[in-house]
Amino acid sequence: MTPFTRALVGLYTARRWAAIGALMALLLVAMPVAHLALPADHPLHLSAFWINLAGKIMCYAMVAIALDLIWGYTGILSLGHGLFFALGGYAHGMYLMRAIGRDGVYQSNLPDFMVFLDWKEYPWYWSFTEHWWYAMLLVVLVPGLLAFVFGYFAFRSRIKGVYFSIITQALTFAAMLLFFRNNLGFGGNNGFTDFKRVLGYTITAPETKTALFMITATALLAALLACRYIVTCKLGRVLAAIRDSESRLMFCGYNPLWFKLFVWTFSAVLCGIAGALYVPQVGIINPSEMSPANSIEAAIWVAVGGRGTLSGAILGAVAVNGAKSWFTNVFPEYWLYALGLVFILVTLFLPRGIVGLLGGRRPS
Repeated sequence: MTPFTRALVGLYTARRWAAIGALMALLLVAMPVAHLALPADHPLHLSAFWINLAGKIMCYAMVAIALDLIWGYTGILSLGHGLFFALGGYAHGMYLMRAIGRDGVYQSNLPDFMVFLDWKEYPWYWSFTEHWWYAMLLVVLVPGLLAFVFGYFAFRSRIKGVYFSIITQALTFAAMLLFFRNNLGFGGNNGFTDFKRVLGYTITAPETKTALFMITATALLAALLACRYIVTCKLGRVLAAIRDSESRLMFCGYNPLWFKLFVWTFSAVLCGIAGALYVPQVGIINPSEMSPANSIEAAIWVAVGGRGTLSGAILGAVAVNGAKSWFTNVFPEYWLYALGLVFILVTLFLPRGIVGLLGGRRPS
């Protein structure tokens, strides 16, 4: 690469990050002000619907970053990241269900679904979930430990490519079927819903919704910076070597197992945090979040935005989910056809995604 070309690439990257900074300023300042400070009849007022929608899409963007980290930079395609997202949501949902107290339909200390099933006490794995800090610990540990154990045996056995993708898809499908069971203690088909409070604050209050929105935006920025640090340091070069030629890397004396295991577990933890932020804003978590279709859709976000470009993963998640919100409202029965068409067109004509169309040539 010539000095002139390097300068152009650096200028493009600087502009992209300046745009990201401006977007984060908009999210953290302008949107909360438009929601809380402006009266409802003001033309710039943002309703709770838009705050919730933006918060939900930012949670999806965190999942896209996590998937891009292992797929775009390490060459590991996972079709089961929806499992880690849902586990983080369930871990936080356990605390939110405990926080309902006696405000449920049956006015019992137990959640309504447990009373309906004639349960007399919480299962042992619900212990300490009335403490928010413990629930947050579960948000990180449950997806992280599952990913570590699964990844260790899969990577040690050198399972890769389409075989790894199919196994992750089977894992999330099996977990979905398990969580559909009523006797598991997680609400069965209905999951967790009807939340009342979080940390003592009314969950439907405008101030609470805005706070959750701002926390989500901050978490998204932190995830982006953390992943960018990983891919630009020496570890990132090793990950790229695993993606491009793992056998050659092994010949150079590296053991890819622990590098792959680290980035796989870190990616799962990011998804768990995204799920934990998603639940109080959407107001429900159920086994359908573990559907393999959700994980496949996350891969489409990354492909549409630009695989191997963290900012592209965010752009893809925002573009696809924004289109989904509009399309399912106007032509709900045709959304899946539209999504499939978009994926085919991107694969054929935009192999580097939207970021490639805009001129990006290097991972960022």
